[in-house]
Amino acid sequence: MRKHKAIRFLMVATVLFTQITFLTMIVNSHYETNAVIVIVALFILATIVFGYWYLDLHHEDYAYEKISVVIWVPIGSLLCYFLNITLGLGAILAMGIVGTLAAFAPHLNKKSNYLKQLPASIYCGAFVGMSSVETSPSIGFVLAAGILAGLFFMMSKNLFIGVGGKLGTMAFAGVIIASLIYWLVV
Repeated sequence: MRKHKAIRFLMVATVLFTQITFLTMIVNSHYETNAVIVIVALFILATIVFGYWYLDLHHEDYAYEKISVVIWVPIGSLLCYFLNITLGLGAILAMGIVGTLAAFAPHLNKKSNYLKQLPASIYCGAFVGMSSVETSPSIGFVLAAGILAGLFFMMSKNLFIGVGGKLGTMAFAGVIIASLIYWLVV
């Protein structure tokens, strides 16, 4: 039980860290240190913390996504990256193609519970593959970011229930953590 609570805390802390980092980067790149901007950023930060603290965003039971479903996150990221960068289709069109193909997976066998779970994981991976060459410099980077996003996807099965943008947030967290590791190593 203690291990599950630690994993849940780690997931929520990672998402909160990602949101704070993203907010800080936006404020830093678009505005000079203006008192009004700092106050607005602190207000948004307080709202995010309040939301995590008081809203019921997860179930009480601890469940994790199966590895056989999670493995499709890096596959979706590689497929979208290939369409986006190698074929030059662009991020939006590549995402649309991968998402549409993923949506048809359950129709291959309507009785299969496994195929019904694949679209969400492939779609999460496609968000990773939408990254530009400046953000994702190589196919190895995309694979690493897809694996990290898959781990976040696996651990967040019963977290953030009903919150829009969960798949994109998991993909964004995977890319941010992979970028941090890449920046520290290279």
